[in-house]
Parts: sequence; C-alpha cells; structure tokens
Amino acid sequence: MLNIKILAVDTASISCSVALIGPDNLYSEMTLVRKQTHSKHLLEMIDAVLRMAGVKPDQIDAFAVCRGPGSFTGLRIGISVIKGLALAVNKPVIGISGLKALANYFSFFKGLICPMIDARRQEVYTAGYNFIDDDLQEVRPEQALSAQSAAKIKEPSLFCGNGAMLYKAIILETAGPLALFASKDQQWINATMIARLALKELSKNNYTQNLVPLYLRKAGG
Repeated sequence: MLNIKILAVDTASISCSVALIGPDNLYSEMTLVRKQTHSKHLLEMIDAVLRMAGVKPDQIDAFAVCRGPGSFTGLRIGISVIKGLALAVNKPVIGISGLKALANYFSFFKGLICPMIDARRQEVYTAGYNFIDDDLQEVRPEQALSAQSAAKIKEPSLFCGNGAMLYKAIILETAGPLALFASKDQQWINATMIARLALKELSKNNYTQNLVPLYLRKAGG
C-alpha cells in the first residue's frame, strides 16, 4: 500500500472535483464550481490532474467516485467516466457515499455530524455520523427527508453540505442552538475525501467493476 495511487472524482452536485492521492500524499487536486454539465469539464480536469502529478493512467492502482446521492445526471457522468477508465487499465473501482465524504472533514467534532445534499423541493439527502476511535461511523441511515425533518436533533450537531447552506433558516428554526454549521469552504464534496475513504475500502478489498449510482429516491419522485 505504500506506493498506491488512487484517482477519485465527484460529480454529485454543482461542484466537480478530481484528486490523485497516495496513502501519505495528495499529488494533485482540482475543483470547479460552475452551473454547467460536468461532461464539459471532467475529462479535461482528469487529464490536468494527472499531468500535474506526472502520472499516466496505467500507473493508477484504483479509481474512486462519489456514488451518490445527488444529481441524477451528474452521478451518471462521474460513474460512467470512472468505470470506463478503470476498464481500460483493468483496475478496481470503489464507490463512496458523498454524505460520508462530507462528514469525513470533521474528525475534530465529537457530536453528531449531519451532512445534507440539496434534493430540491425543500428536501435533502442526509445521514448522521459520529467519529468513534477516529473511525467514521454511520448512526443515522442515508435517506431523503424534508429539511425540517432532517433538522430534528436532540444533541449539539454539526450541519454541512449545500443542503445545510440552502436550508439554514429552517434548520435554525427547528433545532435552535443545538445546530452548528461548517464554514463556507467546507460545504462541498471533495474528491480528496472520496479518495481517502476509498483507500480504506481498498485495504479491505471492498471494490467492484459493477458500480451503480445511489439515488435514495426515484427520478422525478
């Protein structure tokens, strides 16, 4: 595992992120936030990240991608590109929850971490996590809820993600002083976090070539 390299991407929301990491290194990373389809930028971003790191596709040991939840179109773009690259060089693919990647920023926080991804119509994709012995543990399942329902908490909790930003007023009205919020620069899914979580899964041989998106609800539902 010492020299392993993982290329990870996230296309689940308005942000598009690509990172190349090793166990102890961040070789290169690029994140773009624009209201354009990720198909316009993703391949160029992957090429740029690899060029900056001086790494060729066949030198990558594994590929990782945000499997959802999030934009239906965005998830399909990211997963199809990563599966294609992995197939070309016959390397494994690891799918990582975007909610878990958001929560993974906050290892310093000892309470409930509540990532939220905007699901539109005043709903969010959400879950609940705690860090237990420095390991991120899911304590509330991934699900689609109204912003108000997702904000019903009984302990000091940290809210993060674009859904938390969008529905901050509703969260404060529901949870009051129990609600804490991440800073503005910690609200986006980051490909480096996708890659870090994927590295742990790879060490446990949890990977596939048959990755499918995690939607949590049906398109149009």
